[in-house]
Amino acid sequence: MDPAVRASRALFEGLLDPEFVEVGSSGRRYTYDEMPAWLPEHEGSSQDGPRYRPSAIKGVLLAPGLVHLTYETDFEGRPARRSSLWRRRSAETGWRMYYHQGTPVPPETA
Repeated sequence: MDPAVRASRALFEGLLDPEFVEVGSSGRRYTYDEMPAWLPEHEGSSQDGPRYRPSAIKGVLLAPGLVHLTYETDFEGRPARRSSLWRRRSAETGWRMYYHQGTPVPPETA
């Protein structure tokens, strides 16, 4: 969520698993190879612009080295519910996001 990380290829690549996949709110699928071009230009990546505000963060250990993280975000009055899987393959690589999906919350259900 930090704009400095979102705008830095080196920083965010260290947080993504090489097999990373995201299903965006548009339904579009993004892969690890596509993220370096997409993320720095996406909203929330500017140091002086609006930021995502996360809340209701919960993590559940599904298996050793695999955590399911759920949370909600607000970006300029647009709420979304988010889900990601983080896995840890080794101590050297640490925890990396393997899968992410964000779903906009319709105004009538927010």
